[in-house]
Amino acid sequence: MRRRPLPPVREEVPNSKSWRSVCENEWVVYTLVACVGGLSYANSLNGEFVHDDIPAIVSNRDVNGGNSVVQVFKNDFWGTPMSDPGSHKSYRPLTTLSFRLNYVLCGFSPWWWHACNVALHATCCALVARTGALVARLQRPFAALAALLFAVHPIHTEAVSGVVGRADVLACLFFLCSLLLYHGSSGRHRVWASVVLAALSMLAKETGLTVLLFNIAFDLYRCWSPISRLSSVIRCRWRGDGVWGRVARVLAALVVLVGVRLALLQGSLPAFSPQDNPPAFHSSFIVRLLTFCYLAAFNWWLLLCPCWLSHDWQMGSVPLVAAWDPRNLMTCAAILALVALSYRCLVDLELQRHTPVVVGLLLLVIPYLPASNLLVTVGFVVAERVLYIPSIGSVILTAYGMELLWRRANSRWLLFLVAATSVASGVARTHLRNRDWRTRETLLRADLAVLPHNAKLHYNFANFLKDIEQQENAIKHYKEALKLWPSYASAHNNLGTLVSGWSRAEHHFLQALKYNRDHVNAHYNLAKLYRKKNRNAESLKMLERCITLEPRFIQAYLEILHLTDGEEKRVILDKLVELEPGNWEHYLLYGNWYKERGLLPLSLRYYTTAMQLSFSGTSQNHERGKILSTRAACLAHRSNGQTARVVQLVTRWQASGGGQPQWARARAARAWRLRTELAGRAALYARPHAHHAQTTSTCLHHSKLEISSSVYVNGNQDAKSDTRTLVAKTDVPRDKDTVVASVNKNHCENKDLKKSVSISAQYKPTHNKSDIGHKQKSCPLHNKKKIKEPETFTPFVSDHLIKTY
Repeated sequence: MRRRPLPPVREEVPNSKSWRSVCENEWVVYTLVACVGGLSYANSLNGEFVHDDIPAIVSNRDVNGGNSVVQVFKNDFWGTPMSDPGSHKSYRPLTTLSFRLNYVLCGFSPWWWHACNVALHATCCALVARTGALVARLQRPFAALAALLFAVHPIHTEAVSGVVGRADVLACLFFLCSLLLYHGSSGRHRVWASVVLAALSMLAKETGLTVLLFNIAFDLYRCWSPISRLSSVIRCRWRGDGVWGRVARVLAALVVLVGVRLALLQGSLPAFSPQDNPPAFHSSFIVRLLTFCYLAAFNWWLLLCPCWLSHDWQMGSVPLVAAWDPRNLMTCAAILALVALSYRCLVDLELQRHTPVVVGLLLLVIPYLPASNLLVTVGFVVAERVLYIPSIGSVILTAYGMELLWRRANSRWLLFLVAATSVASGVARTHLRNRDWRTRETLLRADLAVLPHNAKLHYNFANFLKDIEQQENAIKHYKEALKLWPSYASAHNNLGTLVSGWSRAEHHFLQALKYNRDHVNAHYNLAKLYRKKNRNAESLKMLERCITLEPRFIQAYLEILHLTDGEEKRVILDKLVELEPGNWEHYLLYGNWYKERGLLPLSLRYYTTAMQLSFSGTSQNHERGKILSTRAACLAHRSNGQTARVVQLVTRWQASGGGQPQWARARAARAWRLRTELAGRAALYARPHAHHAQTTSTCLHHSKLEISSSVYVNGNQDAKSDTRTLVAKTDVPRDKDTVVASVNKNHCENKDLKKSVSISAQYKPTHNKSDIGHKQKSCPLHNKKKIKEPETFTPFVSDHLIKTY
């Protein structure tokens, strides 16, 4: 026997329509809903990377290619190894891989990242329409209404307008696909295919695993059938083809996936602080329970009336709920509504006439369970992004209520007006909220207007003002954050970096350590402050504490490098190279240390490695590394007398880019070739040719014409081959005796000039008339006319080859 088939979809269409026209109408609905969802977020395409986008995307080495693809499966969502005790333990490699693909295709151009989010949201809108019609059994117009309400819901702005919210959108995409495959198809392997899609949803975000719970619960609901009643006790049996087999397979897969997810925690849970989730750290169980129940009711209210929205609800946004708090009335109302809907479903369990209510409740409650703090402690109070999947249940319940009223209402135009107004108001609110997410400043200002008592918002806004160098305003907001939350260690630390006077700065750093003994940045800032005051022992103690708290704290090692001398520096440099083997700066520092000790060959080895690393990157920091590493290597070669090597390095630097565009590099290459050619010609004219050596003016002593290797070799063995080439081209005799013999025939008779006259580097010999058959005359130096010296040749040098350092 098979499980009970779902009741047919109640259509309000004429019977004369064919099956093909119905299918065409379905695709029209899906296209319409997807277009509305995409257009609602069209004004978010020009937004920037804001809030969590910076640490999760821009600074994440798993995204920008700093780490290998294999490392993506070993790190958490923020790029920290899962084995690290400080890891957030959020394992979402599928989302990270989508970010990495975005980076490979379009770099860090925000438009394409936002466009990808909008496209995924539009796809989810079409899947919601299909889920409402195929699984929830809504009439197709009301299934389309549910999808439209989902498409324009303002609560989704954090998940769609914030790039990092793609985790929720991608998880929802696989969630709906798994749901539709399990309940909307009849394939032989649909159960295992649904499990695979659920696993993909979990790899996008952890809440995606709850689709397996939904599949089990809804499958049991569809297969339930009472057959008799004896003594008011309902005896039931399961009806369906292999329902126990399906449930067993899905439960086994759920257990395996949960076990794998727990194993990925590496034996430790994520560490949260009272600042992240104050109710979870309260000592009273009653207060914790009442607060968590109120937060669940408050999240449901946000789905029904998204008037007040914020990207951060921490630290004072939602005060703790006590026993006699009036907000408990809202909690009671939500519980009563939930109980009433559940009772309605149980009463109708046999006939199953209210399937949309069951689907809506399951989708509203089950995906929210991981974020409810009832099962595990999470690192937030309220997060709008986690309501992306539960909002599907909310809109299905709303659309089903409209459907029930539509059947019984006499004036249906009023209901149509209400539905149209709801969709239009959702579009308007979403459009305005997208404008808030455009930049970091607009987002913080908008949320501060909604939650002025949120200490973290004041802290983040102060950080923004500090970045744009509005120091006075930043200090005001830091103080406001401390007024709202006196034990805010990070606010004390950042305020200490802005206040004037080292005593006040020290006070704030010590206050930060008072409220958080493990605050790494406070230790580091205090160490820098002590080093400026020449309190090196205390500074070194603070830096060692930093390394104890965070063994990979590179800045602390760099500060220790300034406080150590001699061979101790080598240990620190080795540690830096070990921690970041791909950082050219560490190799440059190592090369400088060897150069200070006079070990030029070893320093050149590290300079070469720094050049290789800097030339292999494309970021702005690597462009700076090209200049600094090349300059250091050139200075080392020059101090070693290897001028030809210097020229070679500069030429390669110019050919590889030189920090300039392609047209400038081409022009630089032509200028360099021209300079080299002209310099070679200058050398030909400045040095005597072979026949000049035989007919040199007789006023010079033959010993002054001896050719020395120092004229051609400039201290570099690499230039010897060039020297041989030059000698061959100028036809200068290689035999010294031959040169002396040729000069002895025509040497000057004036013996006093033999000792006083010397050859300059650019001397151009005067041709003797005996070369053309005329009789030799007196020495030109005896004439009264003064011989004009040849002008010094200045080779052409391109302007952009000249750099100042």
